[in-house]
Amino acid sequence: MSGDVIFRTPRLVARMWENGDADLIQDLHSTIETTRYMSGAAPWSREKCEERLRSYFAEQARDGTTKYKIVSREDGRFIGRAGISLFHTGEHEMGYAFYAGEWGKGYASEIAAGLADWFFAEGIAPHFVAFTHPDNLVSQHILKKIGMRERGPIFIEGVKGVEFEMTAAMRQAVT
Repeated sequence: MSGDVIFRTPRLVARMWENGDADLIQDLHSTIETTRYMSGAAPWSREKCEERLRSYFAEQARDGTTKYKIVSREDGRFIGRAGISLFHTGEHEMGYAFYAGEWGKGYASEIAAGLADWFFAEGIAPHFVAFTHPDNLVSQHILKKIGMRERGPIFIEGVKGVEFEMTAAMRQAVT
């Protein structure tokens, strides 16, 4: 599993994590900029990063999908994480996070579209969902742009969010 390529987009590569990548996860989530719209709205501890890395390996082995390490095709630099994993409701959930210095380059739209295409091409499930903080208007725009439809409000750990869903037919309608 060490670093296997999962899929590519024009500028990005989704790879499986490697042992020792907790440092990358912690660096990515070490600022309030990259965590303010997530559960807890605070930088991630080392323990949380190590737990997340273990969960990524376990999810991939169990479900065939998880949140992946995202690197640049151009120079191989780590720029964030993104993927689709099982949520506690039993539905698959898409999520992504990039370094603040990488924002505004279209990477989130590119990886979200790539994830959707890969997910349905692999036949993992008939649909998936995504959630955003109500104030995260950029992420909501990205989800709509790739063809997701707002499903309604959702409460996650007591915080109200906006839930979106996508089916293969919805994705095909925008490609």
